[in-house]
Amino acid sequence: MAKQQLQREDEVLAPDAAQIEAVPIFKPRRRQEPVQNTGRKQKIYQLVEGGGIWFKLSQKDITIYDSEKDTVRSIRYCSNEPSIYVDEQSQNGRRAQIIFVDKMLGVPASQPNLQDYLDKHPGNVKNGGTTFFEINHEQKTDTLIQDEFLIHDAISLIREKSIDELIPVILYLGISLEQRNQEIRRELLIEAKSNPKAFIELFDNPLVRMRASISLAASHGILRINQDGVFWTDSNRLILATPVGQDGVDMMTKFCLSEKGSLVHQEILKRLEKFQ
Repeated sequence: MAKQQLQREDEVLAPDAAQIEAVPIFKPRRRQEPVQNTGRKQKIYQLVEGGGIWFKLSQKDITIYDSEKDTVRSIRYCSNEPSIYVDEQSQNGRRAQIIFVDKMLGVPASQPNLQDYLDKHPGNVKNGGTTFFEINHEQKTDTLIQDEFLIHDAISLIREKSIDELIPVILYLGISLEQRNQEIRRELLIEAKSNPKAFIELFDNPLVRMRASISLAASHGILRINQDGVFWTDSNRLILATPVGQDGVDMMTKFCLSEKGSLVHQEILKRLEKFQ
């Protein structure tokens, strides 16, 4: 009785062959290796000019100088070849087309061979070519930031300096003083935003200060400037003859900056003090 009962327990515990095959087998998943960061990024190339909607880059007989091997080597782009050098490519290498669409070509980081080819291509502007160039977004961003800082500095000069301190720049830029201060500053802002670097440099330019002195002397009646030359108004004595077609203020400015005209400049400044 006990033996029969034991056999029945064995029959319950031991599955038949069909049941064994039906049991799914779970295999441990293979751990994926982390993708290595090669440091490459997507690059965008642009045609210098022309090209239309569709432009095919010529790849016939392209050679470059390899400085590492000190020799001239042939290059070509084959999508199935890791190297762009013909002498390193297999017999199965097939040249692939390189197409610019609407003057642009984006090359992802997953195509390092195409990036290398375009970077070394003699048509690239950085290699002395005239066909295409790489758009450097990081450099462009840095330039934009620097421009913003320059604009801020230029605006600060306009805001912080008095009109009297701004007069040399105002006169040099040809802005009329016969208007409200706010109108003058508005015109200065337009000039500053259009070229902030050049605007800031005006404040340390001796030519600007000298031209302002000459312009003020003329406006206050100290100097008389016409097509014949520059004269002392009170004595009508000629200071400087003006050649035909030349601007009297420009000529007088250059003259006063010279050693020969330094005494005249000192006299002009002395007379201007009466109007301050």
